[in-house]
Amino acid sequence: MPAPKKTVRRSLLVTSAVLSSLALAAPAAVAAPNPSGSPSASPSASPSATPPASMSTVGGARLGRPGTQVNLASGVPVLPKDLSARSWIVADAESGDVLAAHNAHWRLAPASTLKMLFADTLLPRFPRDTKHKVTPSDLAGIGSGSSMVGIKEDETYTVHDLWLGVFLRSGNDAVRVLSAMNEGVENTVEDMNEHAEELQALDTHVVSPDGYDAEGQVSSAYDLTLIARSGMQKKDFREYASTVRAKFPGKTKKGKKGKTVRESFEIQNTNRLLSGDSDVPVYEGIAGVKNGNTTNAGATFTGVAERGGKVLLVTVMNPEKPESNEVYKETARLFDWGFKAAGKVQPVGELVPPRGAAQASAQPGANPSGEAGGSGDGGSGTAGTGSKPVAGAPTADGSSGIGTALGITGGVLVLLAGGAFLVNRRWPLPDLVRRRTRP
Repeated sequence: MPAPKKTVRRSLLVTSAVLSSLALAAPAAVAAPNPSGSPSASPSASPSATPPASMSTVGGARLGRPGTQVNLASGVPVLPKDLSARSWIVADAESGDVLAAHNAHWRLAPASTLKMLFADTLLPRFPRDTKHKVTPSDLAGIGSGSSMVGIKEDETYTVHDLWLGVFLRSGNDAVRVLSAMNEGVENTVEDMNEHAEELQALDTHVVSPDGYDAEGQVSSAYDLTLIARSGMQKKDFREYASTVRAKFPGKTKKGKKGKTVRESFEIQNTNRLLSGDSDVPVYEGIAGVKNGNTTNAGATFTGVAERGGKVLLVTVMNPEKPESNEVYKETARLFDWGFKAAGKVQPVGELVPPRGAAQASAQPGANPSGEAGGSGDGGSGTAGTGSKPVAGAPTADGSSGIGTALGITGGVLVLLAGGAFLVNRRWPLPDLVRRRTRP
Protein backbone atom coordinates (compact mmCIF):
# COMPACT_ATOMS: atom_id res chain seq x y z
CA MET A 1 0.00 0.00 0.00
CA PRO A 2 1.50 3.40 -0.94
CA ALA A 3 2.41 5.72 1.94
CA PRO A 4 0.02 8.64 2.63
CA LYS A 5 0.90 11.83 0.80
CA LYS A 6 1.52 13.75 4.03
CA THR A 7 3.93 11.06 5.28
CA VAL A 8 5.87 10.99 2.01
CA ARG A 9 6.10 14.79 1.97
CA ARG A 10 7.39 14.92 5.55
CA SER A 11 9.94 12.15 4.87
CA LEU A 12 11.35 14.06 1.91
CA LEU A 13 11.61 17.27 3.93
CA VAL A 14 13.26 15.55 6.88
CA THR A 15 15.70 13.82 4.52
CA SER A 16 16.50 17.17 2.93
CA ALA A 17 17.11 18.72 6.36
CA VAL A 18 19.44 15.88 7.37
CA LEU A 19 21.44 16.21 4.14
CA SER A 20 21.73 19.96 4.74
CA SER A 21 23.00 19.31 8.24
CA LEU A 22 25.64 16.92 6.94
CA ALA A 23 26.79 19.48 4.41
CA LEU A 24 27.29 22.10 7.14
CA ALA A 25 28.89 19.90 9.78
CA ALA A 26 31.87 17.60 9.99
CA PRO A 27 31.19 14.13 8.54
CA ALA A 28 29.64 11.91 11.20
CA ALA A 29 26.65 9.68 11.75
CA VAL A 30 23.36 11.50 12.13
CA ALA A 31 21.31 10.58 15.20
CA ALA A 32 18.78 7.88 14.45
CA PRO A 33 15.13 8.65 15.26
CA ASN A 34 15.12 7.05 18.69
CA PRO A 35 16.39 8.05 22.11
CA SER A 36 19.48 5.82 22.21
CA GLY A 37 20.74 6.55 18.74
CA SER A 38 20.33 2.89 17.79
CA PRO A 39 17.59 1.74 15.40
CA SER A 40 17.11 -1.44 17.41
CA ALA A 41 16.64 0.27 20.76
CA SER A 42 13.52 -0.69 22.66
CA PRO A 43 11.16 1.96 24.05
CA SER A 44 12.27 1.20 27.59
CA ALA A 45 16.00 1.32 26.91
CA SER A 46 18.02 4.01 28.67
CA PRO A 47 19.20 6.76 26.33
CA SER A 48 22.89 6.94 25.50
CA ALA A 49 24.89 9.34 27.65
CA THR A 50 26.78 10.52 24.57
CA PRO A 51 25.18 12.93 22.07
CA PRO A 52 25.67 12.33 18.35
CA ALA A 53 28.73 13.97 16.81
CA SER A 54 26.51 15.64 14.22
CA MET A 55 23.01 16.94 14.72
CA SER A 56 20.56 19.18 12.87
CA THR A 57 21.70 22.74 12.23
CA VAL A 58 18.22 24.27 12.06
CA GLY A 59 18.57 27.64 13.78
CA GLY A 60 22.33 27.85 13.32
CA ALA A 61 25.43 25.72 12.86
CA ARG A 62 26.48 25.94 16.52
CA LEU A 63 23.20 24.38 17.64
CA GLY A 64 24.19 21.22 15.78
CA ARG A 65 27.39 20.78 17.78
CA PRO A 66 27.57 18.55 20.87
CA GLY A 67 28.29 20.15 24.20
CA THR A 68 27.54 23.57 25.64
CA GLN A 69 27.30 26.53 23.27
CA VAL A 70 27.52 30.02 24.76
CA ASN A 71 29.37 33.24 23.97
CA LEU A 72 30.93 34.18 27.28
CA ALA A 73 32.48 37.64 27.35
CA SER A 74 33.07 40.50 29.73
CA GLY A 75 29.87 41.28 31.62
CA VAL A 76 28.19 37.99 30.73
CA PRO A 77 27.36 35.84 33.79
CA VAL A 78 28.86 32.37 33.98
CA LEU A 79 26.47 29.50 33.37
CA PRO A 80 25.33 27.45 36.39
CA LYS A 81 27.95 24.78 37.14
CA ASP A 82 25.64 22.14 38.55
CA LEU A 83 23.62 21.28 35.42
CA SER A 84 23.22 17.57 34.74
CA ALA A 85 20.62 17.55 31.93
CA ARG A 86 21.51 15.73 28.73
CA SER A 87 20.08 18.63 26.75
CA TRP A 88 18.85 22.16 27.45
CA ILE A 89 18.25 25.51 25.79
CA VAL A 90 17.65 29.11 26.89
CA ALA A 91 15.96 31.38 24.34
CA ASP A 92 14.38 34.81 24.12
CA ALA A 93 10.74 34.02 23.38
CA GLU A 94 10.12 37.29 21.55
CA SER A 95 13.25 37.85 19.44
CA GLY A 96 13.96 34.16 18.93
CA ASP A 97 17.60 34.51 20.02
CA VAL A 98 19.07 31.35 21.53
CA LEU A 99 21.18 32.68 24.41
CA ALA A 100 22.82 29.36 25.27
CA ALA A 101 22.28 25.68 24.59
CA HIS A 102 23.60 22.23 25.40
CA ASN A 103 23.07 19.47 22.82
CA ALA A 104 20.09 21.44 21.55
CA HIS A 105 19.23 19.08 18.69
CA TRP A 106 19.85 15.78 20.50
CA ARG A 107 16.84 13.62 19.63
CA LEU A 108 15.54 12.23 22.93
CA ALA A 109 12.27 10.82 24.23
CA PRO A 110 10.06 13.82 25.10
CA ALA A 111 7.52 12.26 27.52
CA SER A 112 4.48 14.47 28.14
CA THR A 113 6.15 17.64 26.90
CA LEU A 114 4.96 16.25 23.55
CA LYS A 115 1.45 17.22 24.67
CA MET A 116 2.43 20.79 23.78
CA LEU A 117 2.49 19.72 20.13
CA PHE A 118 -0.77 17.85 20.62
CA ALA A 119 -2.39 20.99 22.01
CA ASP A 120 -0.89 23.33 19.43
CA THR A 121 -2.22 21.04 16.69
CA LEU A 122 -5.74 20.37 18.01
CA LEU A 123 -6.71 23.40 20.13
CA PRO A 124 -8.06 25.43 17.18
CA ARG A 125 -10.31 22.61 16.00
CA PHE A 126 -12.96 22.37 18.71
CA PRO A 127 -14.78 25.24 20.47
CA ARG A 128 -14.28 24.95 24.21
CA ASP A 129 -17.99 24.58 24.94
CA THR A 130 -18.34 21.55 22.63
CA LYS A 131 -19.64 18.54 24.58
CA HIS A 132 -18.61 14.93 24.09
CA LYS A 133 -19.96 11.76 25.70
CA VAL A 134 -17.11 9.32 26.32
CA THR A 135 -17.39 5.81 24.89
CA PRO A 136 -15.21 2.80 25.83
CA SER A 137 -13.42 2.97 22.48
CA ASP A 138 -12.33 6.55 23.25
CA LEU A 139 -10.17 5.27 26.10
CA ALA A 140 -8.74 2.22 24.32
CA GLY A 141 -4.98 1.78 24.06
CA ILE A 142 -3.90 3.91 27.03
CA GLY A 143 -0.47 2.74 28.17
CA SER A 144 0.07 1.05 31.52
CA GLY A 145 1.05 3.48 34.26
CA SER A 146 -0.15 6.51 32.28
CA SER A 147 -0.95 9.74 34.05
CA MET A 148 -4.74 10.13 34.15
CA VAL A 149 -7.15 12.91 35.05
CA GLY A 150 -9.99 10.48 35.81
CA ILE A 151 -12.31 10.52 32.80
CA LYS A 152 -15.22 8.06 33.05
CA GLU A 153 -17.01 6.18 30.32
CA ASP A 154 -20.56 7.32 29.52
CA GLU A 155 -19.96 10.71 31.13
CA THR A 156 -20.11 13.94 29.14
CA TYR A 157 -17.31 16.48 29.17
CA THR A 158 -16.76 19.82 27.48
CA VAL A 159 -13.67 20.41 25.38
CA HIS A 160 -12.65 22.95 28.04
CA ASP A 161 -12.76 20.17 30.66
CA LEU A 162 -10.63 17.92 28.49
CA TRP A 163 -7.95 20.55 27.91
CA LEU A 164 -7.76 21.24 31.64
CA GLY A 165 -7.13 17.51 32.03
CA VAL A 166 -4.36 17.60 29.43
CA PHE A 167 -2.53 20.67 30.75
CA LEU A 168 -2.99 20.33 34.51
CA ARG A 169 -2.92 16.59 35.10
CA SER A 170 -1.16 15.55 31.87
CA GLY A 171 -4.05 13.13 31.44
CA ASN A 172 -3.46 10.54 28.74
CA ASP A 173 -7.16 9.72 29.04
CA ALA A 174 -8.04 13.29 28.06
CA VAL A 175 -5.62 13.10 25.13
CA ARG A 176 -7.28 9.89 23.93
CA VAL A 177 -10.76 11.40 24.06
CA LEU A 178 -9.70 14.50 22.13
CA SER A 179 -7.91 12.25 19.64
CA ALA A 180 -11.11 10.25 19.20
CA MET A 181 -12.92 13.51 18.44
CA ASN A 182 -10.20 14.18 15.85
CA GLU A 183 -10.97 10.98 13.89
CA GLY A 184 -8.73 8.77 15.98
CA VAL A 185 -5.20 8.33 17.28
CA GLU A 186 -3.65 7.46 13.91
CA ASN A 187 -5.07 10.57 12.27
CA THR A 188 -3.99 12.72 15.21
CA VAL A 189 -0.43 11.38 15.07
CA GLU A 190 -0.30 12.20 11.37
CA ASP A 191 -1.65 15.70 12.03
CA MET A 192 0.94 16.26 14.77
CA ASN A 193 3.81 15.15 12.55
CA GLU A 194 2.59 17.43 9.79
CA HIS A 195 2.34 20.36 12.21
CA ALA A 196 5.86 19.67 13.52
CA GLU A 197 7.05 19.88 9.93
CA GLU A 198 5.30 23.24 9.50
CA LEU A 199 6.99 24.54 12.66
CA GLN A 200 10.35 23.28 11.33
CA ALA A 201 10.58 21.00 14.36
CA LEU A 202 12.30 18.36 12.26
CA ASP A 203 13.89 16.48 15.18
CA THR A 204 10.40 15.49 16.25
CA HIS A 205 8.69 12.23 15.34
CA VAL A 206 5.35 11.39 16.96
CA VAL A 207 4.22 7.81 17.54
CA SER A 208 1.81 8.29 20.44
CA PRO A 209 -0.07 11.62 20.85
CA ASP A 210 0.23 11.63 24.64
CA GLY A 211 4.03 11.27 24.78
CA TYR A 212 3.90 7.76 26.25
CA ASP A 213 7.14 5.87 25.59
CA ALA A 214 7.13 4.40 22.09
CA GLU A 215 9.95 3.20 19.88
CA GLY A 216 11.04 5.93 17.50
CA GLN A 217 9.21 8.71 19.35
CA VAL A 218 11.64 11.61 19.78
CA SER A 219 11.97 15.35 19.97
CA SER A 220 14.71 17.75 21.08
CA ALA A 221 15.15 20.70 23.41
CA TYR A 222 15.21 22.95 20.34
CA ASP A 223 11.99 21.52 18.90
CA LEU A 224 10.11 21.58 22.20
CA THR A 225 11.04 25.25 22.54
CA LEU A 226 9.76 25.96 19.02
CA ILE A 227 6.53 24.14 19.82
CA ALA A 228 6.03 26.01 23.10
CA ARG A 229 6.64 29.32 21.34
CA SER A 230 4.00 28.46 18.76
CA GLY A 231 1.54 27.39 21.44
CA MET A 232 2.00 30.62 23.36
CA GLN A 233 0.65 32.52 20.35
CA LYS A 234 -2.78 31.09 21.20
CA LYS A 235 -4.97 32.58 23.93
CA ASP A 236 -6.44 29.26 24.99
CA PHE A 237 -3.00 27.65 25.16
CA ARG A 238 -1.72 30.49 27.34
CA GLU A 239 -4.71 30.20 29.64
CA TYR A 240 -4.46 26.44 30.14
CA ALA A 241 -0.66 26.53 30.48
CA SER A 242 -0.90 29.12 33.28
CA THR A 243 -3.78 27.61 35.27
CA VAL A 244 -2.67 26.34 38.67
CA ARG A 245 -5.82 24.51 39.76
CA ALA A 246 -9.37 23.90 38.58
CA LYS A 247 -12.54 21.93 39.29
CA PHE A 248 -12.94 18.81 37.12
CA PRO A 249 -16.22 16.92 36.54
CA GLY A 250 -16.58 13.62 38.36
CA LYS A 251 -19.31 10.97 38.36
CA THR A 252 -23.00 11.63 37.87
CA LYS A 253 -25.00 10.40 40.85
CA LYS A 254 -28.50 10.65 42.22
CA GLY A 255 -28.82 12.96 45.19
CA LYS A 256 -30.91 12.45 48.32
CA LYS A 257 -34.03 13.81 46.66
CA GLY A 258 -33.57 11.72 43.54
CA LYS A 259 -32.10 14.56 41.54
CA THR A 260 -29.14 13.88 39.27
CA VAL A 261 -25.98 15.54 40.58
CA ARG A 262 -22.58 15.76 38.88
CA GLU A 263 -19.75 15.58 41.35
CA SER A 264 -16.49 17.46 40.86
CA PHE A 265 -12.99 17.33 42.27
CA GLU A 266 -9.99 19.63 42.25
CA ILE A 267 -7.03 19.09 39.97
CA GLN A 268 -3.71 20.91 40.28
CA ASN A 269 -1.04 21.62 37.70
CA THR A 270 1.88 19.20 37.90
CA ASN A 271 4.28 21.93 36.73
CA ARG A 272 6.09 22.55 40.03
CA LEU A 273 7.49 25.94 39.00
CA LEU A 274 3.86 27.03 38.63
CA SER A 275 2.23 25.25 41.58
CA GLY A 276 5.21 24.88 43.90
CA ASP A 277 6.38 21.93 46.00
CA SER A 278 8.13 21.33 49.29
CA ASP A 279 11.57 21.83 47.73
CA VAL A 280 10.60 23.97 44.72
CA PRO A 281 9.16 27.47 45.20
CA VAL A 282 6.87 29.01 42.60
CA TYR A 283 9.13 30.74 40.09
CA GLU A 284 8.60 34.49 39.82
CA GLY A 285 6.95 35.32 36.48
CA ILE A 286 6.35 31.69 35.44
CA ALA A 287 3.50 31.04 32.99
CA GLY A 288 3.77 27.34 32.09
CA VAL A 289 4.18 25.45 29.92
CA LYS A 290 4.53 21.62 30.24
CA ASN A 291 6.37 18.91 32.13
CA GLY A 292 6.80 15.19 31.53
CA ASN A 293 8.33 12.08 33.04
CA THR A 294 8.57 8.51 31.73
CA THR A 295 10.94 5.58 32.15
CA ASN A 296 12.62 6.23 28.83
CA ALA A 297 12.60 10.03 28.80
CA GLY A 298 13.36 10.69 32.42
CA ALA A 299 12.13 14.14 33.46
CA THR A 300 11.53 16.76 30.79
CA PHE A 301 10.23 20.32 31.03
CA THR A 302 9.66 23.43 28.95
CA GLY A 303 8.87 26.66 30.77
CA VAL A 304 8.15 30.28 29.86
CA ALA A 305 8.66 33.18 32.25
CA GLU A 306 8.74 37.00 32.20
CA ARG A 307 10.90 39.31 34.27
CA GLY A 308 11.95 42.90 33.71
CA GLY A 309 10.27 43.08 30.34
CA LYS A 310 12.07 39.98 29.04
CA VAL A 311 10.23 36.77 28.14
CA LEU A 312 12.36 33.61 28.13
CA LEU A 313 11.78 30.00 27.15
CA VAL A 314 13.82 27.23 28.79
CA THR A 315 13.71 23.53 27.96
CA VAL A 316 15.51 20.90 30.05
CA MET A 317 15.63 17.22 29.11
CA ASN A 318 16.62 14.29 31.30
CA PRO A 319 18.75 15.54 34.21
CA GLU A 320 21.07 12.79 35.40
CA LYS A 321 20.91 13.83 39.04
CA PRO A 322 18.44 11.61 40.93
CA GLU A 323 17.16 14.37 43.21
CA SER A 324 13.41 14.95 43.29
CA ASN A 325 12.24 17.82 41.10
CA GLU A 326 15.74 18.24 39.62
CA VAL A 327 14.32 19.19 36.22
CA TYR A 328 12.59 22.22 37.80
CA LYS A 329 15.63 23.20 39.84
CA GLU A 330 17.87 23.19 36.76
CA THR A 331 15.24 25.07 34.77
CA ALA A 332 15.04 27.75 37.48
CA ARG A 333 18.83 28.15 37.48
CA LEU A 334 18.84 28.53 33.70
CA PHE A 335 16.02 31.10 33.89
CA ASP A 336 18.01 33.04 36.49
CA TRP A 337 21.06 32.98 34.23
CA GLY A 338 19.02 33.95 31.17
CA PHE A 339 17.46 37.00 32.79
CA LYS A 340 20.89 38.19 33.92
CA ALA A 341 22.50 37.47 30.54
CA ALA A 342 19.74 38.88 28.31
CA GLY A 343 20.97 41.95 26.48
CA LYS A 344 24.60 41.11 27.29
CA VAL A 345 25.29 37.73 25.69
CA GLN A 346 25.62 37.29 21.94
CA PRO A 347 23.21 34.56 20.71
CA VAL A 348 24.47 31.22 19.45
CA GLY A 349 21.50 30.64 17.15
CA GLU A 350 17.84 31.44 16.72
CA LEU A 351 14.37 29.91 16.93
CA VAL A 352 13.20 29.73 13.34
CA PRO A 353 9.65 30.84 12.45
CA PRO A 354 7.04 28.42 11.09
CA ARG A 355 7.17 27.99 7.33
CA GLY A 356 3.81 29.67 6.78
CA ALA A 357 3.96 32.40 9.45
CA ALA A 358 4.78 35.27 7.12
CA GLN A 359 2.22 34.22 4.52
CA ALA A 360 -0.52 33.70 7.12
CA SER A 361 -0.01 37.11 8.73
CA ALA A 362 -0.09 38.82 5.33
CA GLN A 363 -3.46 37.40 4.34
CA PRO A 364 -6.43 39.70 4.98
CA GLY A 365 -8.95 38.30 7.44
CA ALA A 366 -6.55 35.65 8.71
CA ASN A 367 -7.04 34.37 12.25
CA PRO A 368 -3.48 34.22 13.54
CA SER A 369 -4.59 33.68 17.12
CA GLY A 370 -5.40 30.08 16.22
CA GLU A 371 -8.35 29.91 18.59
CA ALA A 372 -11.32 27.67 18.09
CA GLY A 373 -14.16 29.83 16.84
CA GLY A 374 -11.58 32.27 15.55
CA SER A 375 -12.80 35.67 16.64
CA GLY A 376 -9.48 36.59 18.23
CA ASP A 377 -11.32 39.07 20.43
CA GLY A 378 -11.17 37.17 23.66
CA GLY A 379 -14.45 35.30 23.30
CA SER A 380 -15.18 31.76 24.45
CA GLY A 381 -14.21 32.57 28.00
CA THR A 382 -10.68 33.81 27.40
CA ALA A 383 -9.41 37.22 28.33
CA GLY A 384 -9.69 39.79 25.57
CA THR A 385 -9.18 43.45 24.92
CA GLY A 386 -9.92 45.49 28.03
CA SER A 387 -10.15 42.52 30.38
CA LYS A 388 -7.94 42.56 33.46
CA PRO A 389 -7.35 39.12 34.93
CA VAL A 390 -5.32 39.53 38.11
CA ALA A 391 -2.39 37.16 38.46
CA GLY A 392 -3.29 34.38 40.86
CA ALA A 393 -7.00 35.23 40.95
CA PRO A 394 -9.72 32.62 40.31
CA THR A 395 -11.07 32.51 36.78
CA ALA A 396 -14.75 32.67 35.92
CA ASP A 397 -15.25 28.89 35.97
CA GLY A 398 -13.75 28.46 39.42
CA SER A 399 -10.31 27.48 38.22
CA SER A 400 -7.33 29.27 39.68
CA GLY A 401 -4.15 30.25 37.94
CA ILE A 402 -1.89 33.12 37.13
CA GLY A 403 -4.30 34.34 34.51
CA THR A 404 -4.26 34.05 30.78
CA ALA A 405 -1.04 34.81 28.92
CA LEU A 406 2.06 35.40 31.01
CA GLY A 407 2.03 35.54 34.81
CA ILE A 408 3.56 38.38 36.75
CA THR A 409 3.53 38.08 40.54
CA GLY A 410 1.13 40.65 41.94
CA GLY A 411 0.58 42.18 38.51
CA VAL A 412 -2.37 42.68 36.21
CA LEU A 413 -2.38 41.30 32.67
CA VAL A 414 -4.01 42.84 29.65
CA LEU A 415 -4.25 41.23 26.24
CA LEU A 416 -3.83 43.75 23.49
CA ALA A 417 -6.17 43.85 20.50
CA GLY A 418 -5.56 42.18 17.19
CA GLY A 419 -3.42 39.19 18.05
CA ALA A 420 -1.68 39.38 14.65
CA PHE A 421 1.75 37.88 14.20
CA LEU A 422 4.48 40.46 13.77
CA VAL A 423 6.77 38.74 11.34
CA ASN A 424 9.97 40.31 10.13
CA ARG A 425 13.06 38.13 10.17
CA ARG A 426 11.90 36.58 13.41
CA TRP A 427 8.60 35.58 14.96
CA PRO A 428 7.86 37.50 18.20
CA LEU A 429 5.20 36.61 20.69
CA PRO A 430 2.18 38.92 20.79
CA ASP A 431 2.68 42.01 22.93
CA LEU A 432 1.13 40.52 26.05
CA VAL A 433 3.11 41.33 29.12
CA ARG A 434 2.72 44.82 30.51
CA ARG A 435 2.44 45.95 34.12
CA ARG A 436 -0.43 48.22 35.06
CA THR A 437 -1.52 49.82 38.29
CA ARG A 438 -4.15 47.76 40.03
CA PRO A 439 -7.68 49.25 39.89
